[in-house]
Amino acid sequence: MMLLVAPSAPARPSGAGPGRVRRMDQAWLQVGGEENVTVAWLSDACHQCLFQELLSVPSEEPGVAVDSQHGVTLMVNSTMEHKELCRVHYHFGEFGNYSLLVRTDHSSQKTLCNIVINQEPVNSYLPIFFAFLIYMGIFTLLALGQFCVNFEPIRNWLYKKMNPRETDRLINSELGSPRRTDSISSDLPPGVWNMSSARPRLRSLDTFRGLALAMMIFVNYGGGKYWFFKHQSWNGLTVADLVFPWFVFIMGTSTALSLSSMLRRGCSKGQVLLKILWRTFLLFLMGVMVVNPNYCLGPLSWENLRIPGVLQRLACTYLVVAGLDLLFAKPTPGSTSTEAPYAALRDLLPYWPQWLFMVVLEAVWLCLTFLLNVPGCPRGYLGAGGIGDHGKYPNCTGGAAGYIDRLLLGEKHIYQHPSCNMLYMTTVPFDPEGILGTINSVILAFLGLQAGKILLFYKDQHRQIMLRFCVWSVIMVSHKDYSEEPLIQYINSLILLKPVLSSGKLGLEEPSFGRQSKEYFPED
Repeated sequence: MMLLVAPSAPARPSGAGPGRVRRMDQAWLQVGGEENVTVAWLSDACHQCLFQELLSVPSEEPGVAVDSQHGVTLMVNSTMEHKELCRVHYHFGEFGNYSLLVRTDHSSQKTLCNIVINQEPVNSYLPIFFAFLIYMGIFTLLALGQFCVNFEPIRNWLYKKMNPRETDRLINSELGSPRRTDSISSDLPPGVWNMSSARPRLRSLDTFRGLALAMMIFVNYGGGKYWFFKHQSWNGLTVADLVFPWFVFIMGTSTALSLSSMLRRGCSKGQVLLKILWRTFLLFLMGVMVVNPNYCLGPLSWENLRIPGVLQRLACTYLVVAGLDLLFAKPTPGSTSTEAPYAALRDLLPYWPQWLFMVVLEAVWLCLTFLLNVPGCPRGYLGAGGIGDHGKYPNCTGGAAGYIDRLLLGEKHIYQHPSCNMLYMTTVPFDPEGILGTINSVILAFLGLQAGKILLFYKDQHRQIMLRFCVWSVIMVSHKDYSEEPLIQYINSLILLKPVLSSGKLGLEEPSFGRQSKEYFPED
């Protein structure tokens, strides 16, 4: 978050000192000492940005609200001599009251800047710390309870307390015992009384999907206003930045399991292809409907219809990955023997055309990103533009990715207010779910598809599954990618994903795009 220059004195609580702010993630700063100076600021979250004017002294305002989420560098300039006097780096605390004292040391003839705390800030991390303690306490109690149940005396005592036979005897003595003929002579068909067991599921994948959903809901509703639960403006990686990559990876894994299940059940490739196309169409249509209603800007019109979006990217990713897997689909064995020829590569060699396609696709992305000539921008530019990179390329937000979106879709049909707009003060629209970035989503979904293939080929061979997941994790983390696209975030998160998918009983399911799907399929 950028520093905010207050246009007027903020509201002050009754009884509080002057300049006490109400807003979260802000502190109050006053400047004292030397006069005829200008204070500029630079946030640590803004990469190679220009300093922005914060406050001039003397001023009619008693102070200014400053950001407390990230560290800040303050630069004091003389308005008379037009030169820099001093700099100071400081991380302000939430709701704190500070003074920047500017004074001249007559012995050394140097200007010194010091931050003085007038009112202590609050510890904004205490709520999340207490929440962590509460959840850890609940987890400890559950683990302790499960441990106690393993003792036979405690288990027998609980069984006696929870045995419903006495309750059934009392109910039957008053109402009479139900007879078998009652159920048979009822209007309900006999099949209703048959209790069929639930079909198998990949429980680790369902758990991971639920975790991603919980994190998505928490992030979408503010995440407690903590900076690490918000998307980074451009550079960096936070917890919020992992949610979408998780969904893409889950979608790839679910696709492998789903297509394998449908083909084993006898569905033709034409039927499966129609299902893929229908799901892609529905997902893309829902995405367009979700991202476009904006009641603040008036009624929706085709002139400013936003085309890219999260669901739209998921739809395109699913179409490519599922279609490619269906094109080269081969019967997948329920188990693979380690004594077969090239057993260590049995999950890779049958799918070499898919890997070749992905390599070509990534080569296309690299060529477009680093070789495409973007007017007014250097080749291979990946910055945020605006005041970033010392303000040299203000209209180059996103480099080739932004240029392709604006060229093919038009400026009015992409996101107008990206997250980098506030901090980097960008002026051109940029869509984080644009066309070029979708290639990296396809690559990540394909890696999830490969994880699903490992689960299918080495079913019930947990050591083989864990070994392959660990090897892939090392390969992905050691890979270097210098793009600002989500691929660098996806790769760094894969080491967290793959061990999660390595446990649990294998079940087959349809892809559910991050929702709790209730469509179950038999194993064979």
